[in-house]
Amino acid sequence: MTFVVTEACVRCKYTDCVAVCPVDCFHEGPNFLVIDPDGCIDCGVCVPECPIGAIFDEAELPPDQLEFVEINARLAAEWPLITEAREPLPEAETWAEVKDKRQYLEEGAAA
Repeated sequence: MTFVVTEACVRCKYTDCVAVCPVDCFHEGPNFLVIDPDGCIDCGVCVPECPIGAIFDEAELPPDQLEFVEINARLAAEWPLITEAREPLPEAETWAEVKDKRQYLEEGAAA
């Protein structure tokens, strides 16, 4: 199993999780982060660091977030590694409570 970044991260991109990851398995896109399932050691230290609760153990993933297993794996192979915390997106606070953000996920060019 691995940990998975879910829809809540879209248009927020808080990086508190990146700062605590002991194996540098986060990758950064334009408005979302993903976890490389091949690099994740299942330690879970990232989960409590996410201020919006966007990270789940794959075994405990809500049913409406299952597509993010594939999204994390695919985009981790395309996007650059991020190893240090950065400022969240400018409107992160506004987007933090918004539901159903999948359509806003920018999968194209990396950050």
